[in-house]
Parts: sequence; C-alpha cells; structure tokens
Amino acid sequence: MDNSWATSWDAFGRDLHLDLAGPGGLRVCLMRALREAARTGRLAPGTRLPSSRTLAADLGIARNTVAEAYADLVAEGWLSARQGSGTRIADRTPPRPVPARRTPPSGRPAPRFDLTPGTPDVSAFPRAAWLAAARRALNAAPYDALGYGAPQGRPELRAVLADYLARARGVRADPDRIVICAGFIQGLALVARALTAVRGPAGVAAPAVATEGYGLGFHRDVLVRAGLRTVPLTVDALGARTDELPSYDGVLAALLTPAHQFPTGVPLHPDRRAAALDWAVAHDGWILEDDYDGEFRYDRQPVGALQGLDPDRVVYLGTASKSLAPALRLAWLVLPDRLVDPVLAVKSGGEWQSGTLDHLTLAEFLSGGAYDRHVRGMRLRYRRRRDRLVAALAAHAPHIEVSGIAAGLHAVLELPPGTERSLVEAARWQGLELNGLNTFRDPAARTMPARDGLVVPYGRPPEHAFTGALEALLRALPPDPSADSP
Repeated sequence: MDNSWATSWDAFGRDLHLDLAGPGGLRVCLMRALREAARTGRLAPGTRLPSSRTLAADLGIARNTVAEAYADLVAEGWLSARQGSGTRIADRTPPRPVPARRTPPSGRPAPRFDLTPGTPDVSAFPRAAWLAAARRALNAAPYDALGYGAPQGRPELRAVLADYLARARGVRADPDRIVICAGFIQGLALVARALTAVRGPAGVAAPAVATEGYGLGFHRDVLVRAGLRTVPLTVDALGARTDELPSYDGVLAALLTPAHQFPTGVPLHPDRRAAALDWAVAHDGWILEDDYDGEFRYDRQPVGALQGLDPDRVVYLGTASKSLAPALRLAWLVLPDRLVDPVLAVKSGGEWQSGTLDHLTLAEFLSGGAYDRHVRGMRLRYRRRRDRLVAALAAHAPHIEVSGIAAGLHAVLELPPGTERSLVEAARWQGLELNGLNTFRDPAARTMPARDGLVVPYGRPPEHAFTGALEALLRALPPDPSADSP
C-alpha cells in the first residue's frame, strides 16, 4: 500500500467550500466560484489552494478540468502559480496609504505612553523558557489531558501550586482545595455566586460584600452582577478600616488587598488583619484575599498571605497576570473546605476554562524553577524602575511626595488638594495616559477623607519606553512653589 499521503499535511489538501451551481460547464462554474471567493475576500490574497488532484477528488470532477480552470484564472490574474509554492489567490489589493496620526476631538495629541494600571511589562514575558516548558509538558502529557478537562483544573498544576504558594506566600493549601480559573475576574465571580448560594443573611434583600473604599470599580461590578451589594471600608495610611465591618448589616464577606492595597500601596496593618479575621469568625463571614502582586516586594521580605492565619475563613485569589502575562488567563482559588463544592457547582454549570495544556505548562514552569527565576529577574527590573522614578522625582520635583513604593508595580504621587484633575489633563497633553487616585474611589465612600494623587504604574511600559514615559511625567508635574520664594 502506498502511504505517501501521510507524509505531509499538504498531501491531505485544504478544505474549500465552492458552489458549482449555475449555468455553464464544470470548468466555467469552478472558475466563477473561485473568482467570487477571491473578489469578496472569502479567500484572502496569498491563500494556498488545494492541488488540482486534491480538489478534483473533493469535487468529484476530472483533474484536467481543475487544472484548466487554474490555468485560465492565472492568466486572468486571479490566481498566481510558482514552482514549489503551489497555486494561490493573487494579491490584487492596492497598497493602503499610511494613515496620518489623528488628533482626538479634544485637540490633545494621542497618548504615546500608557501608564494606566493592570498590566505588567509584557515585553519581558519569558518566551523561550515558556516554549521549552510547553514542549516538555506536551511530551509528558497523559492522553486524558487532551480531553475537555475537569472544572477544578489539572491535578499536576494544583499540586505544584500548593507547594509554591506554601513556600513563597505562606498559604496553607491542599491541592484538593485549589480551583484553577480563567483569570482573576472569573475566580471572583465564581466565589461571589457560590456565596449567594451558600447563604444570605435572614431578612436582608441582598447580602453584601465589604470592599475597600479605594479599589477597582469592575471588581465591585462583578459582585453586584452576582446579586450582592457592596459597602465601602475607609482606607487610610494603615490600609482598610476592618474595624468598620461590624457596623454593617448583612455583610457575608470582605474583599481585601492585604499585602499591597490597590491603589494606595499600603500593607494592611497587623491589628487590622487580626480584626478582619476576628470579624469573620464571630459573624460566620469570609475574607476574600486578592494577592494580585504579592511576589513583588523590594525593601524586605514579602508580607505573608492572610490566608495562612485562617485557611477556614479566607479565600485566597492569586493570578499569573502580573508575574507572567494577562494573556495566559491563569488564576487560582485556594478555598476553605466548605466552599469547594459550591464553587465547583457554579463552575461546572458552563463556565469557560483556560486550556489544560497551559495548566501543564505552568506546572512544568513552576516545578522546573523557571517561574522563580523569572520572578526574581522581574523583581530586580521593577525595583530599578522604582528607584529611577523616586530619584527623578527627588531631583526634578522634590515637592512631590511618593508613597506605596515598598512593593508592587505602581507608586502614588501625592498632590495638593484640588489639583488631581488638572494634572491628569496636563499629562495627556504630554502624551501620557494615566489615572488619578480618585478614579478608584468608591462613590459610596462619602465619609472617607478626600485625597488627590496620581497612580503611576512604573511596571507597565516596555524597557525601551520607560525613559520617555518618565520624562513625560516630569514635564506634566507642577513646578515647586517654594522655588519662587525669596
């Protein structure tokens, strides 16, 4: 038997839908169908067509009919044929002119540098190491890893994560209590929906989750979409005022960023960590711990996860979005025993999952030590950027106080009251897109003292753009008022 058909993918040909209905013979109908596919863009320029033998077999017509149709269309300019390259749709599209740089309706130049938070320096993603880990993981993958997968995630990744989180973050994690999610938002949504299913306080129309008075609005939106209310906790120099928790009725959980409050950048004070756990025990509540950048601390050892103090009351939410890249869509929940089944019941009801091959790749990346090496390298890179930011401000804007710099990927520049909005606008005129601190203030936190500032994510720009972004920031800052004093 001749098995030459199995030696290359091209031998199978490419699936191609062509409608040969209409007047004329088969060659005429085939030419008309191919012209129409090329003219409408259904077959893009450069698309390789099946060989005449393959297409003839697929259509059930003579090979010579296909070969003649190809030849005629080449002569007409619809197709191109080169030795060794096969027959392709010809490139008939004229070159597009380069669009001029548009000026927004406001008259400001379009931003050259994006310093809005949420993304690390993705140009530093360890492509070669990740590819090597993916290759090893795929070679070793069992057959069942290529199936649909279980809602909880691959056991290989959950086992490695349990070891890593215990070692690096002080998390007390059993693999059976870990659920792999397609990003932090999905994890938060799963927990929120599971909480509403577990219980709601008697006599309350909608149970509530306490959130930090400064935080991300779309996190609150996720909770609201799950049928929960949100109530704000005051944030000050010691973090969230967790002593306010007992003052609210119907609160079943508190969403906190204990290691590095976002966006103010302060760690949660030990007394307030203890107060949060005491409240959870006394009120049968839960703490949802968002450990979004806990691995990046520069001046001393990272603050350990709150979960390590009470694994039965704290839901730990971690993610690879800041340490590696958001595009991986990999995050994880470490759940108290009582919440594992409710969360899996929600996730099993049609929730989309991240690819299990990525689970295996991350497991290999962690177990082989590549993750630790990458995090250490990025910690050094981000610390150098932080130091450059602080030094530049000390030299060119000494009147601007910087806070929240002990950890994470962003800093807060403290501003005089009433100046935040004008400085955000001034930065846009310098081609710099960034957010003021009040962008992240919960509108419901009406009693929390006002505070003006700029949130500067120094970890976001690629290395080659950081200098330009820093210079644009310095140009936007107001001059030192004391410099004009006699």
